[in-house]
Amino acid sequence: MTDRLDAQFAFLNEADRLKSVLRATTLVDGSRPENSGEHSWHLALYALILADQAGPEVKIERVIRMLLIHDLVEIDVGDVPIHSQNGQAHASAATQAAESRAADRIFGLLPKDLGTDLRALWEEFEAAESPDARFAKSLDRVQPVMANLMSGGGTWTTYSVTSDQLDARVGVKIAHGAPALWSWVREKTRAYFT
Repeated sequence: MTDRLDAQFAFLNEADRLKSVLRATTLVDGSRPENSGEHSWHLALYALILADQAGPEVKIERVIRMLLIHDLVEIDVGDVPIHSQNGQAHASAATQAAESRAADRIFGLLPKDLGTDLRALWEEFEAAESPDARFAKSLDRVQPVMANLMSGGGTWTTYSVTSDQLDARVGVKIAHGAPALWSWVREKTRAYFT
């Protein structure tokens, strides 16, 4: 029992470091960058509130679990903004390899049964092939869009994002997991991409 609790608290204490990882996306008021801990919490809330946008096969509890852990690898890798460097770094083999190593280390802190379960959930999110993961990924993409809308353009201005880039880097993922949500959000973005 003591060894298990030691491992669980070692993981939880390590996870606290996610609060120190600053993201490119700001808070909706534009006052400061959000941190990855805030982002993960906000996405879990998105899943709870926007559950009606998910397909009937989506299990919202699993989506919430995914979203709470999906960015833990940023403790080691940092935030890689989707619109930086023409979006290349975000999906690069080097970034994916670094995130996999981080997942090994971070989930490896847990007792084996729990670490294996959460690592599999993280991998499912990354693959974005299951209905739960597709919906989770769509929320991960829509939350920064909403922050940019509320902050007067946010990172779209910083990275000179075009309408085509928004559609290719963000819209495809949102539409794949929550098509009606993307239609609504995309219409809201038009004022920034004339």
